[in-house]
Amino acid sequence: MSEEKNEKTSSEESKNTGTEEVIKETEETSEADNLNQKLNELNDKYLRLLAEYDNYRKRTTKEKIETYGNATAKCISDILPVLDSFELALKAECSDEAFKNGMQMIYNQFGETLKKLGVTEMEALGCEFDPNLHNAIKQTEDENFGDNTVCEVFQKGYMLNDKVIRHAVVAVAN
Repeated sequence: MSEEKNEKTSSEESKNTGTEEVIKETEETSEADNLNQKLNELNDKYLRLLAEYDNYRKRTTKEKIETYGNATAKCISDILPVLDSFELALKAECSDEAFKNGMQMIYNQFGETLKKLGVTEMEALGCEFDPNLHNAIKQTEDENFGDNTVCEVFQKGYMLNDKVIRHAVVAVAN
């Protein structure tokens, strides 16, 4: 009987040891799952932070470019009345040809500088009226021009690259 009792006891001890091992394995697996879950959460947070930083960098770069473009457009739009006055001065009568030639050279240099900055004069005369490019202040009956065609330009329009910085002030034929 004592042998049977010893066998039962050792069998129970084996079962207990097996159960304890299963419990330990389960705890280890659970702990590993928890660690994997935390690792995945931290990895996800890291990737989101990295994406946010990349978006921030792109956004600030874009804003800098836009700010530069807006500042350039503002500066050029403030200079355009001077260019208009220069053109009027060149049209005025002058008896001194050397002076007139010097003024023409300065005007040409001014125009070249604006071209280097990306400023172009908009063609308006004879073109179809476009409210995105032209500011119509007058409608006239003119048989030399077709309907909805610019027949007179009162003030030139200018663009900075693809952006209108001053609309052309025009008269439109009906």
